[in-house]
Amino acid sequence: MTLRTFIAAAALALAALATPVLAKDVQIGTEGAYAPWNLTNPDGSLDGFEIELLKDVCGRAQLSCKFVTHDWDTMIESLNANKFDVILDGLSITPDRAKVIAFSVPYAATPVGFATLKDSPLANLTGTGSTITLTGDAANDKPLIDKFRDAFKGKTIGVQTATIYTKFLDDNFGSIATIREYKTVNERDADLVAGRLDATVDDDTALAASLATKGNEDMVLTGPEMAGPIWGPGIGLGLRQADTDLKASFDKAIKAAIADGTVKKLSEKWFKLDVTPKQ
Repeated sequence: MTLRTFIAAAALALAALATPVLAKDVQIGTEGAYAPWNLTNPDGSLDGFEIELLKDVCGRAQLSCKFVTHDWDTMIESLNANKFDVILDGLSITPDRAKVIAFSVPYAATPVGFATLKDSPLANLTGTGSTITLTGDAANDKPLIDKFRDAFKGKTIGVQTATIYTKFLDDNFGSIATIREYKTVNERDADLVAGRLDATVDDDTALAASLATKGNEDMVLTGPEMAGPIWGPGIGLGLRQADTDLKASFDKAIKAAIADGTVKKLSEKWFKLDVTPKQ
């Protein structure tokens, strides 16, 4: 081999080392039915805030990502059973969940609220249009919740199963109201519209999507928006606890998407508000 040939071969080898190599497919589990976070188009393609964001984030992290739809109520168990590598579905970061899975840094943080029907006695509850801050400390939260809690006596409240809102309802309204769990938000909303529920509770962005859905024209938000530390640091990706390198890659990419305004731009597109978490 001549010196010139050797130098050329060495340069090519160094270039190959310097070029990022896409990892094998990273399987991302999502519900595809939690609009506008994630949704399924009529043609079967996935869309929504999280889908667009993760496509961007995977590109930044030099990962080849593939989305897989899966039922929400067994998503965490399926992650740990290696059916996919990452889950995203408006997944709130909580201490209980952190015992069994790892989380990326949060990419969104949103308040929570109630919805009812326009002609319901629950419409226009005390505090409607305002925001209260709940910390998870009863000394702070109970006086704020008590201002509208009694209106739910004897009522039935619907909530999607396995969400952080289920425990919130059980703790604060379970003794005075019936809490009914649903596999999907569509099933929950259908029962509200049909009069089988008196109210529902969810993330405000998901409720806004419900109100904008055909057939839900009689739904309306009621009561105060509930924000604050009670919901944890925000919404993030779920990963297996052993996958520390994958978590580090996603953390870096999410932070970059927050820093350059991508999260803000996409959240304003899908939610009409900025859900970027406070740093």
